Amino acid sequence: MLVTTSHDGTLQCRRLAPADAGELASLFAALCEHHDHRLFHPHPLTSEAALSLTQHHACCHTVLANRDEYHVSQDIGSGRLVAYGMLRGWAEGFEVPSLGIAVHPEHRGRGIARQFMQHLHRVAIGRGAERVRLKVYRHNQAAVKLYESLGYTFTPHGEAEWLGVATLAAKSQLQVAPAWSNRSRVA
Repeated sequence: MLVTTSHDGTLQCRRLAPADAGELASLFAALCEHHDHRLFHPHPLTSEAALSLTQHHACCHTVLANRDEYHVSQDIGSGRLVAYGMLRGWAEGFEVPSLGIAVHPEHRGRGIARQFMQHLHRVAIGRGAERVRLKVYRHNQAAVKLYESLGYTFTPHGEAEWLGVATLAAKSQLQVAPAWSNRSRVA
């Protein structure tokens, strides 16, 4: 399992674990309080959804070819989850997974989203994906700017959204931010 840790040891990106249910529910609550459920809605952002995700998608066994990926970024010192994301579509038979992330409102502006995206890109590469896709609301300019800087190109998707696609083979997608390292570890 791929685990990405900051060089200073304060944050770790990893697969969702069964013990994360409570912290994931707290993260979902913070996102809803900040009205982010209007921008990020892959599923309900409820404590019930958090429990279901950790029970059904947090497995420590070898990844199956058709299994979707659910990951978190955790503050090592406090144990708090600061970001949540997924690569979905494999379970439905799609070759190109859909990526989605959300960062806790109190932890934005620190580069967590970029580093978490890079982590998820590496997970997708490890699963054999050559591309990933995502949807973003056109007015969410901070996210659009981040995604463009990571190599996403956009086409219209309805009246309010862009569909972004990134080719993972591009060198720019594989660069590691200086404050982070990658290491593979079996959980």
